[in-house]
Amino acid sequence: MTAVAAVVDGAGAGEPLVRVEGLSKEFRVGGALRRDLLRAVDDVSLTIGAGETMGLVGESGCGKSTLGRCVLGLIEPTRGRVVVGGLEVGALAAGALRRLRRQAQMIFQDPYSSLDPRMRVGAILAEPLAVHGLGARRERPARVRELLGRVGLAPDAAERYPHEFSGGQRQRIAIARALAVQPAFIVADEPLAALDVSIQAQVANLLMSLQRAERLTTLFISHDLRVVARLCHRVAVMYLGRLVECAPAEALFAGPRHPYPRALCAAVPRVVPGRRPRTLLGGDVPSPIRPPSGCAFHPRCPIYLDAPATHAECARERPPLRQVAPAHTVACHFA
Repeated sequence: MTAVAAVVDGAGAGEPLVRVEGLSKEFRVGGALRRDLLRAVDDVSLTIGAGETMGLVGESGCGKSTLGRCVLGLIEPTRGRVVVGGLEVGALAAGALRRLRRQAQMIFQDPYSSLDPRMRVGAILAEPLAVHGLGARRERPARVRELLGRVGLAPDAAERYPHEFSGGQRQRIAIARALAVQPAFIVADEPLAALDVSIQAQVANLLMSLQRAERLTTLFISHDLRVVARLCHRVAVMYLGRLVECAPAEALFAGPRHPYPRALCAAVPRVVPGRRPRTLLGGDVPSPIRPPSGCAFHPRCPIYLDAPATHAECARERPPLRQVAPAHTVACHFA
């Protein structure tokens, strides 16, 4: 049985491969005399089916990367639980967690700090194979060359150090390392952000082919809504640590129900002759240390700002995620 099949079977027939339930992550920040509570992730629940690519979008600082790290157990959540392939990540002993690492990998946002500058690229890509005992030692150089080719790098890149590459090339090396152990689930934290446009298309096509050929399950974190629309089956939108909308990608981009994803879609550059420019989102993201009462988005929400008296519950009550269409949930009193 392959690594992918083992994890998918562990989830059970018809069960999601990844299940996040009531996940929260809080950090204590400040000096010795004052310690504030920063809510980076606030009561998030979502599921990702086997072979599905889930997009996670939102402005910088909304908690996307923290959520991705909590899902893989790289950060311990304050509350809630994460189940991957039928295994609760927070309850695993060290040995079991290490075995899970083969099935669940991460592509980090910063290619500069995610690669060891003292190791040659060939050793970086061969290391996970050795750690998990995959293949004979003499077979690993060929596997390294194959991985480099899949991300568009020449075989001689194996003999060079990370500092000899551009930022985009380093990110491709990081992607190759994540793919080396043939994982079932990948958290991709802005994997295309450091790449130029032509290489973005190449890597996006690679991720799409992997999803089709190997049923690779992905949590794809990105700011680029155009890439998310192309790659992802479903999209979850975060604002100030909370999910505000989750829907199939086609439905969300065709007609988002929450005013925040509407504003994000309106911000995507486009040129349409004869059409008026859309109203874009104003104001700044509030501090996660002192989030607004009620709906966290209400200080910037055009629905609330147009008639605060009529929409007073926006400032008083936090809206729950409720279903408004098949597989489409929204946290808005007036969706």
